[in-house]
Amino acid sequence: MQILHVTDCYAPRLGGIEVQVSDLVAAQRAAGHRVEVATATIGDDLHGVHRLGARMPFALPVHPRGGGRLAELLALRRPDVVHVHVGAVSPFAWTGLRAALRAGLAVVVTVHSMWDPATHGIYTALKMAFDWPKWGVVATAVSTAAAASVQAVAGLAMPVHVVPNGLDVAGWRPAVRPDGDADGVHVVAVGRLAPRKQPVRLLRILLAARALVPAAVPIRATIVGDGPARGAMDRFAAANGMTSWVSMPGRRTREQVAQVLATGDVFVAPAPRESFGIAALEARAVGLPIVARARSGVGDFVRHGVEGLLADTFEDMITAVTRLITDHRLRQSIARHNHAVPPAVGAWPSVLDHLERCYRQAQGQPSVVSSG
Repeated sequence: MQILHVTDCYAPRLGGIEVQVSDLVAAQRAAGHRVEVATATIGDDLHGVHRLGARMPFALPVHPRGGGRLAELLALRRPDVVHVHVGAVSPFAWTGLRAALRAGLAVVVTVHSMWDPATHGIYTALKMAFDWPKWGVVATAVSTAAAASVQAVAGLAMPVHVVPNGLDVAGWRPAVRPDGDADGVHVVAVGRLAPRKQPVRLLRILLAARALVPAAVPIRATIVGDGPARGAMDRFAAANGMTSWVSMPGRRTREQVAQVLATGDVFVAPAPRESFGIAALEARAVGLPIVARARSGVGDFVRHGVEGLLADTFEDMITAVTRLITDHRLRQSIARHNHAVPPAVGAWPSVLDHLERCYRQAQGQPSVVSSG
């Protein structure tokens, strides 16, 4: 099958959508598909990647004539299916969606984010103006929570399939899961340090847990990642005397992340609107107990009390982290389960099979797009 992925952002950017689309491209090529990418992200030449962006202020991934350039590419390539990847706001991707529909091509769109109230308002207005749920695309979202946020706007006219992000699950599982506690409890978090991920709140959770845990119990924490909130985190850690036990080493390679996770005892994903949580899935595959928000995408592969603890509120997050630090038996029970039982979602063969069924469905649907 010939597949064209359309995404605003792609390598060399290293956000969640960019990395996941890159991994998907590699997995589909390994499965025998002919796969290309159209993106508005400027960068070095990569095999099968069409960079249709322009040099814009702040390196914004847009192009003032993106629609025309995408239409030319689609006419030249005529892919069997166009797979469009969108977040909260993805102008280039939505331009690609409309160009593909006008060209009469099969279209699958994947929503990689949880739509907040402001985003709901934007897409509700676009629905009123263009009636996009009736355009004839096949819609997917990366988690049950993300799908619900889209379905609330789209209504019954456009069912939303849940197709999780993919992961080489076996590649993340260590041969042996150590019992830990040799040098205290090691709490780990991995992700982009952006305000919407609430990384400063993560530090507040750690600080509150440290105050609740007996002083005799040693705790250390490692927060891997980088982003615009890094400065605020450094200031908070310094102001609250956390620099002696909280390490923030910055961005790391996957191999280095795996090494950090292998030394961890608890993984914390603090974002309340985490659409999927690929870092949490990696930690789950390694065998770490997970602490995350109950209504986030992490809930698709973490059950409360089985693979980790799920929390409804910020205060519940503090309680859950404190409990896993202090309750050795519970922590080790969850860790042994997570190491012995692979995650229920995310294995690439299952993800690719589900996507191919979506592609086939899209090929059998008439495409209708308004001219507005």
